[in-house]
Amino acid sequence: MKSKFKLAVLDIAGTTVVDKDFVAISFVQAFIHYGVDLSVEEINPLMGFKKTEAIAKVLSSKNIEVSEEKVKLIHDLFVAEMIKFYSNSPEVEAISGAEDFFMFLKSKDIVVTLDSGFPRVIVEVVLDRLQWLEKGFIDHYIASDEVEKGRPFPFMINELMKRADVQDVKSVIKIGDTMVDIQEGFMSGCGLVAAVTTGAYTRNELAVYAPHHIVDSLKELEQFI
Repeated sequence: MKSKFKLAVLDIAGTTVVDKDFVAISFVQAFIHYGVDLSVEEINPLMGFKKTEAIAKVLSSKNIEVSEEKVKLIHDLFVAEMIKFYSNSPEVEAISGAEDFFMFLKSKDIVVTLDSGFPRVIVEVVLDRLQWLEKGFIDHYIASDEVEKGRPFPFMINELMKRADVQDVKSVIKIGDTMVDIQEGFMSGCGLVAAVTTGAYTRNELAVYAPHHIVDSLKELEQFI
């Protein structure tokens, strides 16, 4: 039986790709390199944001002047570390059940897409490593630096709808593991906004933002689709 949904938009790190604080640790290391003390616990709430915006938020919270140059230096180092990690680490892998879930969506004639707080250069390395486009698991992807503003704003989802030729936002599913994933889904008007506990936020932390569903695995979402 076909689903009423036509398009699924899933996050990458922590939602479909394993992230054991890999992203947060790279962020922390980039900040420390430039003399800013930061912990994983401090950066976790900002996972999912466009990375330049996350850097600016951290600097502001530390009462450090937010300059374009400072943000760029930290961001460039973070990007370099992420590219190195996603290119070489044996720990880069799909979250258990993610690829099966992609195929489930496709069996329901749902277009499968990814969006990310990463810049496109990192997303491309991840996808090249996992070969998801070549294997037919996903149809489209978008990165936060391809649009005017990243999450929680709806620009990435709006663009993916255009690429997939989907007009009704109520037929869109948004799935992610952070506050801004949930907010992005609701700001866009998605018909289903779901959160997974496989990433940066705990179930209790996700519950604060009231997604339609909170699950421990992507497979659990099949019953709602």
